[in-house]
Amino acid sequence: MEKYSGILLLLLPILMSFVAVSLNAGYANAAVFLPPEDKPLVRHYYKKLNTCANVEPFVQHQVKLYWDKDKTITAKLLKLLYADCMVNGCDASVLLTGPNTERNSSKNARLDGYLLIDKIKKVLEIRCPRAVSCADILNLAVRDAVHYAGAPSYPVFLGRRDGVESKAEWIDYPSPSMSWEEGLAYFESKNLDVQDFVTLLGAHTMGQAHCSSFYDRLYDFKGTGKPDPSMKRSVLVKLRNQCPKNSKNDSPVYFTEEYGSNYTFSNKFYTKVLAHESLLRVDQQLSYGGDTGELVNEYAKSLEQFRRGFALSISRMGGLKVLTGKNGEIRQDCKFTNKNNPNIN
Repeated sequence: MEKYSGILLLLLPILMSFVAVSLNAGYANAAVFLPPEDKPLVRHYYKKLNTCANVEPFVQHQVKLYWDKDKTITAKLLKLLYADCMVNGCDASVLLTGPNTERNSSKNARLDGYLLIDKIKKVLEIRCPRAVSCADILNLAVRDAVHYAGAPSYPVFLGRRDGVESKAEWIDYPSPSMSWEEGLAYFESKNLDVQDFVTLLGAHTMGQAHCSSFYDRLYDFKGTGKPDPSMKRSVLVKLRNQCPKNSKNDSPVYFTEEYGSNYTFSNKFYTKVLAHESLLRVDQQLSYGGDTGELVNEYAKSLEQFRRGFALSISRMGGLKVLTGKNGEIRQDCKFTNKNNPNIN
């Protein structure tokens, strides 16, 4: 895929100072990424301020303890970060509890991973009181969790502060049945681009979708009473067995059985798109756009290209509308603003 490969090659000399080398499966991998644009986030922020020099090892240790017991945490944290950053920016507002908050919205009923973030925060409050934001903790935890699953360990720029409000009405998730044009428009409205759109959807490799999110493709595509003609017949038959017509059981189905059940980072998502085996319409639609189709082909051919692209795009998403300086606050408990924290006098 010449266009996007060329972009990375042109940027390589500039990016070399931002290369993170990680060890995975016995070999080294380079994760090339850009810092968040126009945002004053800093590499080793807490070390430079001498407020929590070892924050990254502390977070990494807690994530590893959890991941060793429950590998689903990778997909859960990825979804949590997406829900935070794509709604009102990466300010940890999705972690706040209370009436009419994002967390309590029915649209976020299946979000998970909160317990690990709370555990990390408790550890850091003992070691570095009132220093590390919940927004930074979430970004670091995601980096470590996806690395354990097989993604590159990319540098995370830090210095985010936590938001002091959360509103369910902010949530504007797009439909899983949208076209690639609608999906790209949504990402562009968040200041992300076509490469981010295609790359971040690749995280579906490690997750699940419930029957309700693709039911229309199985039985009533666009109100026709027929299945989506773009879905491979053998896949249609299999999914109909897993998601029977008129069933009230909204079962979860792995995006990629081969890797999803092991929560392993892979490029299998893209080979399924090319084979017309995607669960969600928006995923399958990637093969029909010019630029999106080129990227799908590139990532399907090269896991390493996807790994590098993922490090770039998730770093860009992690820099959306961040609060820094005197904006926001450093929460003492990720579930409450300091003003509403019952444990603060």
